[in-house]
Amino acid sequence: MSPALISVIVSTYNRSDALCAVLDGLARQRDRGFEVIVADDGSRDEHVAALRARRDDWNFPLCHAWQPDVGFTLSAVRNLGVLQAQGDYLVFLDGDCIPQADFIARHRALARRGGFVIGSRILLGPALSAAVVERRGAVPRCGLRALRERLRGGLNKLAPLCLRWPARWRRARAAFRWRGIRGCNLALWHDDYTRIDGFDETFDGWGHEDADFVARLHAAGLVRVDGYWATEVLHLWHREAARDTESTNRQRVVERLRGNSSEPRAVHGLHNPLRARDDARISTLIPAAGAAAAPAAKPTGTA
Repeated sequence: MSPALISVIVSTYNRSDALCAVLDGLARQRDRGFEVIVADDGSRDEHVAALRARRDDWNFPLCHAWQPDVGFTLSAVRNLGVLQAQGDYLVFLDGDCIPQADFIARHRALARRGGFVIGSRILLGPALSAAVVERRGAVPRCGLRALRERLRGGLNKLAPLCLRWPARWRRARAAFRWRGIRGCNLALWHDDYTRIDGFDETFDGWGHEDADFVARLHAAGLVRVDGYWATEVLHLWHREAARDTESTNRQRVVERLRGNSSEPRAVHGLHNPLRARDDARISTLIPAAGAAAAPAAKPTGTA
């Protein structure tokens, strides 16, 4: 079964140059059956203005869902983004991960009922990252230039730029496996996301909210399909975020796995948020074809 409409949830925070490069990459997609929701974890006004200034350059429905900056609350802003999604299938993408031109098509091909997809990434070095942003998300393709970048350390992988592993040959995994979990490139059916109440907003700070999410998907009976060698995104270089909460968050996931918890729903999630969303701002930057543009941002509670 193929999704009718794919909603791409792009998370971002105070990095509009990278975000715009990601949206440029989405504008190059061969499969046009998608919309984009930018899930903004409290970016400053100048970054929001930079996003708005570029909207005429893109050719897909685009919504901006912004919440106030109260720290690293990635789970909460992803849930906020999903609340705006119209698609029956969700793809999560970080705002510093550039998609290749077949990214949407490959995710569509891998979508299967009862499963979720975890993709992969190719890491870029500082110089190549700056060049990709300057070229508005134009990423290296398989060829001599990509080979040179691999040899000089600008790319940490080359083969996934050149090869694709067919969807029909991919094995579904019913058991949790920590290795390879990437919240920056993850896809599932919208109703499965709702069934587990989305990401758990009690995971404040960096780390392992995606592993908890995957563990709860398995608890709900879903199987994992690896999106390696098909959906790779190119991850722009940046300094590492503070990881003060990493060990605490990891321990929470370990305890869930040791306890064999069968409860798939988030403690505080999509429909039971940790914090009220009254001060969130939702703006339609590019309406869907045939829809009227929203004149201004509105709080989530308004009609």
